[in-house]
Amino acid sequence: MPDICPMKLQNDLVLRAARGETVERTPVWLMRQAGRILAEYRAVREKAGSFIKLATTPELAAEVTVQPVDLLGVDAAIIFSDILVVPEAMGLPYEMIEQRGPVFPRTIRTMADLDSLHIADPEEHLGYVLEALRITKQLLAGRVPLLGFAGAPFTIFCYMTEGRGSKTFSVAKKLLYTDPTFAHALLQRITDSTIAYLKAQVGAGADLVQLFDSWAGILSPEQYNTFSLPYIRQICDALKADPTVGHTPITVFAKGAFFARQAIGQLNCDVVGLDWNMDAAESRLLVPNKTLQGNLDPCVLYAEPAQIRAEVAQMLAAFGPQRHIANLGHGVYPDTNPDHVRVFIDAVKNA
Repeated sequence: MPDICPMKLQNDLVLRAARGETVERTPVWLMRQAGRILAEYRAVREKAGSFIKLATTPELAAEVTVQPVDLLGVDAAIIFSDILVVPEAMGLPYEMIEQRGPVFPRTIRTMADLDSLHIADPEEHLGYVLEALRITKQLLAGRVPLLGFAGAPFTIFCYMTEGRGSKTFSVAKKLLYTDPTFAHALLQRITDSTIAYLKAQVGAGADLVQLFDSWAGILSPEQYNTFSLPYIRQICDALKADPTVGHTPITVFAKGAFFARQAIGQLNCDVVGLDWNMDAAESRLLVPNKTLQGNLDPCVLYAEPAQIRAEVAQMLAAFGPQRHIANLGHGVYPDTNPDHVRVFIDAVKNA
């Protein structure tokens, strides 16, 4: 049973929109809203000493999770964590290098390498995230929903095989051609770990969970249907079939996979996330029975406030007033002026 007793939310717009219920206005939150755009976040990170220390200290992770609710006025909090906690929990630790991003000292590229991995046990290996969720839930006190997340299996596969970020992930893609048996075996282990992890997140207080398939766009449609979509389907089906978590909405965000919108819309999920290259009207035709999330270009927030408001008005008109959760088409960039972020949020809320 869930660890957290249900609390009536004062603002449940995101959840109602996700479920396709009528809302009084379009809800809004931002991917990467708890981060470097806020001076208050940078102060907590400096106190922690490193990104990983911040993410693995539940009290500090909860503190920065709540900051955007207090400082920006968003309609949801998303737990401060990282998609790469899953491979670490499976036995593949990573480091976060300033100016370079995540680096895995060791990679997984053969069937023999798989022997060093295990299916993650959420309480044992990811208990710090679950505790951060519990603390955040208390700090929010029912003001807005709390969102959990994980990386989609193919995106995690990319990092585990490549060992670092990449523009092409050619090592990862090479394995799809040269050793598909290994690729499917690793993807299944990631999937099994992710199912357990997301179920535990809901048990610890997450009101909605999002799958980030950040590198979906490097795949061909055929590869996506072979190496990504089936594993996301497994996750969605497993969560929806569990009576203790099946009520929780699921968002699938596959960046760059414009060709997969219709297929994702047929999954057992509630919300389809869109990047800024995915047209709203076309997406409505391809995904007629799901809520859509997105999809303002993050670079719009570099513009003057009047232009931001105009772009927001255009976005809202394209999506319509229902079955839409306003967001950016990717995470907010770290050098964005927080005042411009507030202009974006206020423009959505006052439309």
